[in-house]
This record gives sequence, C-alpha cells and structure tokens, in this order.
Amino acid sequence: MNLEKRKIGITSFGLHVFAMTFMLLDHLWATMMTGQEWMTNVGRLAFPIFAFMIVEGYFRTRNIKKCMGRLLAFAFISEIPFNLMTGGRWLNPYHQNVLWTFLIAIVCMLGIDKVKTSNRNIAVKTVLVILITFLGWAIGMVTFVDYYGFGVLTVLTFYIFHQRSWWNYLGQALVLYFINVELLGGYYFEVTIFGVTLEVVQQGLALLSLPIIWLYNGELGYHKKWWQYFCYSFYPLHMMVLYLVFIAVFRFGLHM
Repeated sequence: MNLEKRKIGITSFGLHVFAMTFMLLDHLWATMMTGQEWMTNVGRLAFPIFAFMIVEGYFRTRNIKKCMGRLLAFAFISEIPFNLMTGGRWLNPYHQNVLWTFLIAIVCMLGIDKVKTSNRNIAVKTVLVILITFLGWAIGMVTFVDYYGFGVLTVLTFYIFHQRSWWNYLGQALVLYFINVELLGGYYFEVTIFGVTLEVVQQGLALLSLPIIWLYNGELGYHKKWWQYFCYSFYPLHMMVLYLVFIAVFRFGLHM
C-alpha cells in the first residue's frame, strides 16, 4: 500500500494560522488591550509571514489575474473595517489596508518577471528592475498603504530571495533587518537578561518570523475551499468585530 510521505515542517495552512493569530493579537492590543504590550510585540511577526505567503502564492498560482481580482475585491471590502478599527471613521485617506500593499507588490513582481524574460541586455534589465522596485516603494509611500513602501519592499525581498538556500535566507535576514530596524525602527523598549539591560527595537521583532518561515515545507496542508475564503474574510471580519466590541464595551460603558 502506497502511503503519502509528508515532509517535516510547517505547511501553508500552518503559516496562515500563525500569521492570523499574530495579527489578531496585535489588533486586540490596538483596540481593547493597549496595556498588554506583549501582544503588539508578538504581532510584529505577522506581516513578514503574510508577505512570504503572498510570494509563495504568486509562484504557485495557476491564474494570477484571478488571484489579484480576489485580492482587489477584499481590499475594497476591508477598507471600511480597517478605517473604523484604526481611526474610528469611515474614510481615512492617510492610511489604507494591507491588501493594497500586497497588490502593489504583485504588480511589481509581474513587471520584474516581464523584464527578466525580455530580450534586453543584463545592464538594461538591472536598471529596469531597480526602477520597478523604486516605483513600488514610491507608490506605497504616496498612497499611505499599511507599512507604506517598506511593506512593498518586504514582499519583494521574499520574491528576490525566494529559493531555499542558506544565502537566500541570509539575504532575507539582512534586508529585513535593514527595513525593520534601520528604516522602520524607532520605538525601543528595555529587556534585562542575566542582569544585562538591552534596548530592543520593537519593529525588529519582525525578524523572529524568519525561523517560522524557514520551517515551511512547501506543502499546502489543509486546503479546503472554505478555508481559502475564510483566510480572505478573516481580515475584514475580525477588524469589524473588534471595532463593534470596542464601541459596545467602552463607549456604551461610559454612558452607563
């Protein structure tokens, strides 16, 4: 009897569970449990995992246009819940949800792939790839998507260093360190270990997601259709629920 051999490691299903859990903790901290700073510290791990999964999906999907269409639809659906949760208002032109970040990155990956398969010489290709990357960053900055242009660069980091080898892992670590510590770092907190007090960059905790990502075994794991749509729906639904609970508990409580 032939038994299917399963690789040791974390499946796509497992990565999604990790990422959604980390994101939920971060958003719980942002809305109702602001005193529990450990939640947002753990939440730093969510975005790189989602960014990695976007790239993994990009390479594996059979229909990138269908994937982008679904992502675009949920980006529109998520905008109001995102605005309500983050700012308490229906519209916010200065902060857009993270699905727009991923869409910009996918367009950049499509552009880079087109350049790579063109007949241009290597010098021209290199310049065009750099230009596309810069444009992706710039669009992310001027449109105020979540994580701004640095979120786009995070996705493109996993796209460029996509192969499973030590030097690709090193490339991911170095670039993400630069993005999260040098570019996005700003808030520090102190940790005392064996009597030694260290300053930790909160956004730098995002690097702790890399060992989890590196344990990915390339398999889907559980992948029923309902789960796929749940992963998309979880983003707007959990934000709307958190906002409604916040309103019900805190604002209603103030008038009791």
